[in-house]
Amino acid sequence: MHPERSIASWFEGVLSLVYPTVCALCHRQRADHRQGYVCETCSLSVRRIGDHCCQRCGLPWSGKIVGHHACESCRGASGSWDEARAAVIAEGVALDCIHRLKYRKEPWFATFLSGLLNEAAVPALKGRSWQGIVPVPLHRAKLREREFNQAERLAGPLARALDVPMVTDRVRRREPTASQASLSRDDRSRNVRSAFEAARTDRIRGSWIIVDDVLTTGATTDAVAAVLKGLGAEQVVVWAVARAVLEPGGVWTDPPQPALPITSRAPGS
Repeated sequence: MHPERSIASWFEGVLSLVYPTVCALCHRQRADHRQGYVCETCSLSVRRIGDHCCQRCGLPWSGKIVGHHACESCRGASGSWDEARAAVIAEGVALDCIHRLKYRKEPWFATFLSGLLNEAAVPALKGRSWQGIVPVPLHRAKLREREFNQAERLAGPLARALDVPMVTDRVRRREPTASQASLSRDDRSRNVRSAFEAARTDRIRGSWIIVDDVLTTGATTDAVAAVLKGLGAEQVVVWAVARAVLEPGGVWTDPPQPALPITSRAPGS
């Protein structure tokens, strides 16, 4: 058995012994470690993104789409990744789980979120030739603070499902950047433009997948893709769990992390 899978199975077994099988969100219905402690009712409230989206950046459309369509932002736009997709809308249960995984260190939500990602991404990616899956890297200072990279927690199950290696030694974050959540589209791009660099100089080839938790303007993943393309990648696609959408008034649906520390509530507690 793969070492990561053995550790995950051990951890899930410990959780199932310590905590009752109850949803970590509503605390009413049954849900176990295999569901990421998110019950079926809470899961059904998540809005999945189907084929009705921009064919380049994955921004959801309302209504019926026929043929290949790109959103206004993507028409004539150039970038380093070739296409981007997300599994669900960044709101409600999905966004709450992402924030609780990242900022409150509630690791059981990674199972639920990676399940959403795999549900959408595996059918779209399977059967194609991929050289590797690259989770968006954290700066070492942020990694010490958070103790884990949430993108790696999400990319691992996808890598196993596709039988593609997860690669963490090709791209590194060379400078800590401000949180993207409160920035405008232009500021997001400037914030991460030089944030990443190649961790190794040997060349790569073929097609690669970048994985992140939330896709908003695509600035962060574009900066990572630029490094991969600079190393020789011929195609780079992005997959995220959730896609932020622009609400009336110009506000993105990915609000910043909680300003005050919140005490975690474990499943069943």
